[in-house]
Amino acid sequence: MIEEKEILREFKTLKGLTLSELRDFFISISEPKFRAEQVFKWMYGNLSDDFTEMRNIPKSLREKLSASFNLNTLEYSTSEVSPSTKTKKYIFKTNDSFKIESVVIPEQKRTTLCISTQVGCPLDCKFCATGLMGYKKNLSAGEIFDQYKLANQNYIDSEITNIVYMGMGEPLLNFHATVKSLRIFDEELTAKINLKRITVSTVGIPTKINELARTGLNVKLALSLHSCFEDIRNRIMPINKKYSLAENIEAIKNYSKKTNTKITFEYVMLDGINDRDEDIKALVKLCSTLPCKVNIIPFNSLEHMNPGGFAATLKPSPINRIENFADKLKEKNITVMLRNTQGDDIAAACGQLAYPETPFLRKGAL
Repeated sequence: MIEEKEILREFKTLKGLTLSELRDFFISISEPKFRAEQVFKWMYGNLSDDFTEMRNIPKSLREKLSASFNLNTLEYSTSEVSPSTKTKKYIFKTNDSFKIESVVIPEQKRTTLCISTQVGCPLDCKFCATGLMGYKKNLSAGEIFDQYKLANQNYIDSEITNIVYMGMGEPLLNFHATVKSLRIFDEELTAKINLKRITVSTVGIPTKINELARTGLNVKLALSLHSCFEDIRNRIMPINKKYSLAENIEAIKNYSKKTNTKITFEYVMLDGINDRDEDIKALVKLCSTLPCKVNIIPFNSLEHMNPGGFAATLKPSPINRIENFADKLKEKNITVMLRNTQGDDIAAACGQLAYPETPFLRKGAL
């Protein structure tokens, strides 16, 4: 029989365990199974990081858990607020001293938290600052959740209503931790958020899209599309050479059908690359094949990362071309959201998240 001390050592932290895993844990240390619901509620519902606050748990158990586990997977490092849009960027530090960025985006009817799933990213998308910083590690389910906890504790303007897995990293390359975190958010005991208000974004990993469809979570899915042409995607998104757009379209159609959800296509507008008339025609044709909407996103500067090569040549499409692009899609009865850039003055806008080893200076910082 495995001794309790060995079981306690096996679990580095309880933060990140699902309700089912917590039940197994308490049974393994000869505690009643209902302790799992109590601790789960404190960690994920009350956002507590201190066992001593868990007043409905016996003092002896609280002391035992406190001696063995730390409920903090991240530490608040610093934050910055955009003077123009009130977008707030957080920098959090992991227990192994890596730093990640998360962003709170206030809007009229909702407040969205953009969370990270990896430290850096291995995919090297040419329009994305995170890819330029390279890949460091996957985040745990606890580290993914604690971005929500810490943002809640440090953001006082309004309540966070929505979450998008669109920060640093590719969620489906950290599939296990991403799904565990979604299962945590899916529980009724978790604080004021559920899967109906969560979107997972992916560049397109078809095997994992199909696997996500089989989990039964039915979370909203966004595909980083950016072009309907394989050759252009190959240039701006090297992962397309491994997982083609054709494979991904098949996977998202399956996902939409299986989960009864509408797919979101993310489309960063790049001058002379994906903003042509033929791009509009191809996007219209694609959107006619499945329930979807299109988020049109202005390309945000990567100057703070000092990019080289092809990435350094990218420019945003002129605003009149972006508006014309959106109007022509709308004429074909396609649901289009034209996103305003928020947080680019603090390098917190879409595609700008990165934490380089050497701190950078933005324009006007001197």
